[in-house]
Amino acid sequence: MFTFAQFSDIHLGQDRGDGGARARERTERVLACLSGVLDGLDAVLLTGDIADHGREDEYTLAAKLFADHGVQPLICPGNHDARGAYRAVLLHGEAADASPVDEVHRLPGATFLMCDSSVPGKGHGRLDDATLDWLDRELAGTPDVPAFVCFHHPPVPLYGQYVDPIRQFGEERLAEVVGRHGSVAGLLCGHSHTPAVTSFAGVPLVAAPGVVSTLKMPWEGMEGGPVDYTLPPVIAFHVLDDEGRLTTHFRVVP
Repeated sequence: MFTFAQFSDIHLGQDRGDGGARARERTERVLACLSGVLDGLDAVLLTGDIADHGREDEYTLAAKLFADHGVQPLICPGNHDARGAYRAVLLHGEAADASPVDEVHRLPGATFLMCDSSVPGKGHGRLDDATLDWLDRELAGTPDVPAFVCFHHPPVPLYGQYVDPIRQFGEERLAEVVGRHGSVAGLLCGHSHTPAVTSFAGVPLVAAPGVVSTLKMPWEGMEGGPVDYTLPPVIAFHVLDDEGRLTTHFRVVP
């Protein structure tokens, strides 16, 4: 059994008249919760929108908070992130490198492929051809190990009127890659700011809730706008069992 946590969309630096204090406080609550259960987890994921403006100081704060709480998540960028600053601060790479930030983590029991679905300067997502070629090669490299393909933008509609127009497009190319590899145990994303579970290319797709806010669904009404800033943050906990079945639990962080 392989157990791991996922959180998403912390948006450090988001200023709602508080200098970013609210986003930081909510992120720290989540990290404190994760710190308390780390002994029972095999991994922790953060699926994008780490910074709200893509500034270096926002990533510096993220690195500090991770270190302070002893939580070092596997990460991928979102549409609010900027590749240069993200790469320089969080990965100690070259800020001038504007290529997609794709990383593979081969852990005992599972492989995590953290893909960059961001399109610089845009809200929607798309996996570059280079990323898809990389993903295909990496999945072929360990065909007998369960693999999770992770990115920020969901590649299917989630029926929320705010996010669907800026979801991941060109998804048929991703479906072809996933379809070639039976080792893919699931796809994990963020961006939706609401927990959602569906399927894609015949495997589970789980969208983690947002830490900084929750997006309302159409049937909940739009009074006060489409974003709810009062609901508490939520963490997804995933369990991959010995039969290859993925089970997800969602926990509110008080």
